[in-house]
Amino acid sequence: MTVLKAQSLQDLQPLRRALAEAAAREAQRQQEQREAERRARAERMLFQDAVGPVQPLKGQHHGRRWHAPQPPEPLPLQRERDEERVLRESMSDEFDVSTLLDVDDQLSFRRPGIGVEVTRRLRAGHWSIQRQLDLHGLRRDEAREALGEFIRLAHRTGLRCVRIVHGKGLGSPGKEPVLKGRVQAWLVQKKEVLAFVQARPAEGGAGALVVLLQPGKRAGLPQP
Repeated sequence: MTVLKAQSLQDLQPLRRALAEAAAREAQRQQEQREAERRARAERMLFQDAVGPVQPLKGQHHGRRWHAPQPPEPLPLQRERDEERVLRESMSDEFDVSTLLDVDDQLSFRRPGIGVEVTRRLRAGHWSIQRQLDLHGLRRDEAREALGEFIRLAHRTGLRCVRIVHGKGLGSPGKEPVLKGRVQAWLVQKKEVLAFVQARPAEGGAGALVVLLQPGKRAGLPQP
C-alpha cells in the first residue's frame, strides 16, 4: 500500500503521473492511427494515378462509396482542467453531515441504496486499503483541496478502498477534532464515495476514516 503524506498537492504526483502516462499512450496510439490513415490515402491516390480516370459501368450499381475516416477523439485535457477548476466549489464547508451519518458507536456513512452490510464489511477489513492520504499539518483549504483531488484521482485509477488520516485533534485549540468533522462532510459531498467508517484501532482508530469508492474505469493504468 502506498502512503501519501499530503504536505502539498505535489504529493499527489504519483497518481497524476499515471494519468499523464495513460494520456501519452493514447496520444501515441492516435498518432499511429493518423499515420496509417495517411498511408492508406496515399496508396489510394497512387492507384488512381496509375490507372487514370475511370467510368462507372452502365446499368450496374455497386453502391460503393469511399467514406472519410472518423477523426480521432481529442484528449480530455479541457475536461481535466474543468474538473480541477470546480473541485474546490464541489465541497462546501457549510454542509451539514450530521443527519446523514449512521448513529452507531463510530458514526459511519453509507449512501442511500447501500446496505448496512457494506459498512459492516468495510469496518471488518473486507476491502484492502490501497492508498492513504495524511492530512496532518494542512490548513483547512489545503486539506479540502488535497482530499478532493485525492478522491477524484483514486476513483479514476480504479481504487476501491482508501484511508484518510485526519488526526484526533490533540494539537487543536481545545483539543477538538475540527478536521474530522470537515473531512466527513467533504466525503459525503463526493459522488465517488459510497461509504466510510472509522478506522480500526490498528489502522488509526478515531484519527482516520476508511472510505469505499464507486467502481471506476482504470483507463489502461497499471494495477496499484
